[in-house]
Amino acid sequence: MSDDDDFMQASDEENYDFEYEDDEDGEEGGDVDVENKYYNAKQMKVEEPEAAIEEFLGVPALEPEKGDWGFKGLKQAIKLEFKLGRYSKAVEHYNELLTYVKSAVTRNYSEKSINNMLDFIEKNAEDEAANTCMEQFYSKTLESFQATNNERLWLSTNTKLARLYLAAKDYPRLTAKARELHKACQREDGSDDPSKGTYSMEAYALEIQMYADTRNNKRLKGLYEKALSVRSAVPHPKIMGVIRECGGKMYMSEENWKQAQSDFFESFRNYDEAGSLQRIQVLKYLVLTTMLMGSDINPFDSQETKPYKNDPRIAAMTELVDAYQRDDITQYEKVLKLNQDLLADPFIAENIDEVTRNMRTKAVVKLVAPYTRFRLDFIAKRLSISIAEVQDIVGFLVMDKKLRGRINQEAGTVEIESRADQDRMHAVADWTKAINSLASFVLNEGEGFKSDDAGLGGGGGPGGPIPNFASLGTDTLGASSQRGKRKPGVRGAGK
Repeated sequence: MSDDDDFMQASDEENYDFEYEDDEDGEEGGDVDVENKYYNAKQMKVEEPEAAIEEFLGVPALEPEKGDWGFKGLKQAIKLEFKLGRYSKAVEHYNELLTYVKSAVTRNYSEKSINNMLDFIEKNAEDEAANTCMEQFYSKTLESFQATNNERLWLSTNTKLARLYLAAKDYPRLTAKARELHKACQREDGSDDPSKGTYSMEAYALEIQMYADTRNNKRLKGLYEKALSVRSAVPHPKIMGVIRECGGKMYMSEENWKQAQSDFFESFRNYDEAGSLQRIQVLKYLVLTTMLMGSDINPFDSQETKPYKNDPRIAAMTELVDAYQRDDITQYEKVLKLNQDLLADPFIAENIDEVTRNMRTKAVVKLVAPYTRFRLDFIAKRLSISIAEVQDIVGFLVMDKKLRGRINQEAGTVEIESRADQDRMHAVADWTKAINSLASFVLNEGEGFKSDDAGLGGGGGPGGPIPNFASLGTDTLGASSQRGKRKPGVRGAGK
């Protein structure tokens, strides 16, 4: 079994039935009575699982010495016991099963069978008692194979144990186990062993998930960058989906929307390739990031995401992004109200408020555009939000200079400054500055104003002050065009 196949066993779409590893039954020889008892038990396991367990456990006793049929009978009995919640019996018989791997069956067959058994246990563990039983399975497997020096099975089992610690949020034990895995994936000189790169990447993925859960972005970013720099392995796409998903969440916390969008897209693409159902949730994150970016590009325009545009599981997010890009606050609020299940995901619930605020801010700007004065309660009523939130939004717009006005909190009104008057004042100021600059250039650089032209007299002589036209005002500059007319008290330069 390759490393990738080993990881694939955890895929959401794998079908772990009782018969999936017994394709070799027809090729095996053996005593007719033993074989008949085994197949009779298989016929009973669907309708009479408890009776089937007794039949399967009777198979090893019929063999004069440990062999393949006894090994297969114990496997089937253990699975049924685990499914029925007989965890102590399952552990007891698993101990017996492990005694077969040293001599009764081949190394490759035993390794494949034990891996499949552990995958079955991991998939079907549904409560705390099952998780405890699963941990016992892992521990006993490690004890059994430690003496056989089966490194691949050791790595595989420890990785499963680390996943169990992550699911239980047992972070101290997970940290220790990840450190142990990283060390096992290195050569003696401390460099990465390319042949174990897949296990190393999965260890990184588990640690990254831990730091994402605990919101330790500093450690998360370091491991994230280190994981992406590994070139010695071709990891399973599900591993890369996990790493990229956590990277996207990390960038979202930093409000780096562009990089978050890129990571969520890569995560979706990898999950989709792996056949993981997590692709739907990550696609929702991608749509959410698109709205936070304020992008006009539809996230469902790409070749990878287009098939999911009409998927009922993603319909609510599709409607949200459509309303967002059309600036339709009414439709946006309606979709959000009718799809409260979206907020069941803590990550979406945490970030959708920012999108909603952006929508309401754009709605306020659009709504007050025709007015020079408006009441806060008027806006609150139109948008169906509180007056306090309206005041908060208007205050933000004023501070950000997207709205020029003053808030009268006592009266609950907002006065908008006339943009025409402001534009006129700015134009006059710019014009005055330009004329002053031109006058200074002419008087300093022009040939007719140099020091040897003293005959011009007045203030224009050598050492004389250069007139500051800006300080005289625009009316004085305009007087020269009025055929010698002067305002009282104003003397012309050089006359």
